[in-house]
Amino acid sequence: MDAKSAAGKVRYVGMQEAADKMRQADRILVIGCSGGGKSTLSQKIAARFGLDYVSIDRDVLWLPGWVQRPKAEQLERIRMFAGGERWIMDGTNTSTFDIRVPRSDIVLWVRMPRLLCIRGILGRWIRTRGKTRPEMAPGCPEKMDVEFLRFVWTWEKVYGPRVLAGLQAHAGDTPVLVLKSRGEMRQLLSLVGA
Repeated sequence: MDAKSAAGKVRYVGMQEAADKMRQADRILVIGCSGGGKSTLSQKIAARFGLDYVSIDRDVLWLPGWVQRPKAEQLERIRMFAGGERWIMDGTNTSTFDIRVPRSDIVLWVRMPRLLCIRGILGRWIRTRGKTRPEMAPGCPEKMDVEFLRFVWTWEKVYGPRVLAGLQAHAGDTPVLVLKSRGEMRQLLSLVGA
């Protein structure tokens, strides 16, 4: 089968196959909506397997004071991090799937219901209000506004199709595990001993 006829197919895997793949993986990509638990999951997996933890928000996108890094510099940083030997990268940003997804040994798509994501962002805002989370750039304290709530509420409708199209275009044979509940996240962590 040539590359063109293989395009459009995403190789979804089950929990056990994903856990087996993760035990041998050098590069894991974790994607999904804010508040779904990507960062927590990524940090636990990073600690378990000794992978460098790369947060797109902290390491690529934001500068202090919630100022976005220039696009050219973001792209340069994405290439640098993706070119690393052993990492887990937390962040969706479909515009760089062409760089990150082919370098990944497995993709974990944290695809939680939107109410759970809203609860997640509100909970972390209450816990860390006025402070900067470890997975966020220094000088970017936790904040909450209507625009961000709207972003999370409409994420699946707006960005879900973009994620799927990006995976169809760039995943090839890279396995993709979709996690749809906190229970599934706990099950995966248990299977890999995290």
